[in-house]
Amino acid sequence: MSKLIINSLDYDRIKKCISDAKQFKSINKAEAEKLMAELNSAKIVAPKAIPANVVTMNSIVKLIFLNNNKQIQFQIVYPEQADIKKNKISIFSPIATALIGYKVGDEIEWIVPAGLTKIKINEIIYQPEAAGDYNL
Repeated sequence: MSKLIINSLDYDRIKKCISDAKQFKSINKAEAEKLMAELNSAKIVAPKAIPANVVTMNSIVKLIFLNNNKQIQFQIVYPEQADIKKNKISIFSPIATALIGYKVGDEIEWIVPAGLTKIKINEIIYQPEAAGDYNL
């Protein structure tokens, strides 16, 4: 699988969110470490250099669970913007952590309560960088 790509603004903001959440003990230590590992393994690029097929912060993503063909769609947001009723999922959630930096067509193994499953990124409905929204 190719290297994850993260824009520099998202990288800095997510790191700050993790730092703040650790200070206020509002993030699980294991989840914080997993997200930091994802960030630190990624290629960091300028927001304007992000390809349109990469999942970034504020992207609206359509996924398919390969084990049962169930499709879901949601937006990856910062913790304070999360609202499950509006399909806005925090970057601190395991599924958002698993997706950030991956591309349309990538398949990701993800552990759900029932065990290991595979999800595929079917489509990015909206990506801020592709829309010219570089400061979201």
